[in-house]
Order: sequence, then structure tokens, then C-alpha cells
Amino acid sequence: MAALEVQLPSLLASMVEEGSVFSMQAETLAEAFRSISENHPKLALHLFDESGGLRRHVLCFHNDANTRWLETLDVPIRSGDSLLFMQAVSGG
Repeated sequence: MAALEVQLPSLLASMVEEGSVFSMQAETLAEAFRSISENHPKLALHLFDESGGLRRHVLCFHNDANTRWLETLDVPIRSGDSLLFMQAVSGG
């Protein structure tokens, strides 16, 4: 398994004990998403919908690639990779 750094927006940092940046181990993006859901259920409520996919207002970048543009989440993780979650903010 490879080490992966996960970065969260400040609004979600309180959902995990580690704060806005934490490390985890995963072999693929799909496994990383599952691990976040299982190990951080409060955070998962804000990131993932009932089907396990990202909520519409959440963006996730694996290194520089938007995960919504990937054909599959079975992308291998390499040590030093990062996941950056962002939430869309609207108002008026």
C-alpha cells in the first residue's frame, strides 16, 4: 500500500481528529474513498452520496487530476500522491 496525503477544506477539518491534512494508506482511489467512508463517517456524510460517489458540490483532485474526469477510480496510488477535496460555495 502507498501513503497518500488527504487535504480537506477548513470547513470539514473538524470532521476528523487529524484536522485539515492527514495521511492514509491505499492501493487505489476507490480504496481510498472506501477507507475515508469507513474510518471517517462524519466526513463521509459531507463528501459522498448514498451510492458512494462524490456529492455534486464536492470536487476531488488526485494530484492534479479532477477525479470526476476519470473513467474509473481503480487508479493506482503511489507514495507521495495527494487527494485534495474542495466544496463549491454559492450565494448571492
